[in-house]
Amino acid sequence: MKRFLIALLSISLSLTLALFYSSLKADARSTTQSTTTVAQSSAQVVPTPKSPDLEILGTSVRYLKDADLLIFEQTVKGTAGKTLPQPKGSVDGAPVLGYVFPTTLKPEDAGFGKVEGILALAVTSHPDFDDTPLWDENNNSNYADDGIIFHSHWVVLVKDDRVPGSLSVKQFDKTDKTVVLPPTNPGMPMYFDSPGFPVLLKGNKLSVLVPAQRIQSKTKFKFDGVVAYMQVNATNKSLPMVGVYQAYSVSSGDLSLPYSVQPQ
Repeated sequence: MKRFLIALLSISLSLTLALFYSSLKADARSTTQSTTTVAQSSAQVVPTPKSPDLEILGTSVRYLKDADLLIFEQTVKGTAGKTLPQPKGSVDGAPVLGYVFPTTLKPEDAGFGKVEGILALAVTSHPDFDDTPLWDENNNSNYADDGIIFHSHWVVLVKDDRVPGSLSVKQFDKTDKTVVLPPTNPGMPMYFDSPGFPVLLKGNKLSVLVPAQRIQSKTKFKFDGVVAYMQVNATNKSLPMVGVYQAYSVSSGDLSLPYSVQPQ
């Protein structure tokens, strides 16, 4: 597959995301060092097998004015959320399966500081760890055992040639006191948040309910839809903590973020 290639926000977003999609097919890296790194990381990665559950048929965001509510939706060929990643048995190397909505919203719209990157709403499942300490997705009064339940995140994505997908969640130094994160972040050194937005899975449709007030009341933006396999790295400093390794489907076909919010 071509590799993901997304530049930062200073580059034309449409061109950037088109390149991001086209990069999903493998090709030669620009340097021997990057080729070696990607080869090493790929050897340790076994993505969740493809299935109709990961094949997008459509993506939309509706704005319900009376409720001041945004509904992010993806429909798939199979059953939304039915395919789950198999546990690794440890956080290092843990698989992450995600239905992702890249947007033209700014990171600061979701409560992050002013940083470069692509703000995306990601609905993920990862059975090896729980990163939503404020929320009990399976309603069993245990707030630390439901990572496998599909749940919502805000992430800031940046170009990263160290992984086959050339994309990772933006990291920062733990000692950097200038970093601003939303108060619902789970305490990881990444631009990553666990906002607790409800995720609804019904048949072939996945929906995420996002109060507009939680994104600075922004109701006019562009977006796209992607289903991707990601993986956690907790030991190899030459690799990102969370990198993208495979995209199963892209709603627009070229990741040009062509879709607009539909008011209702």
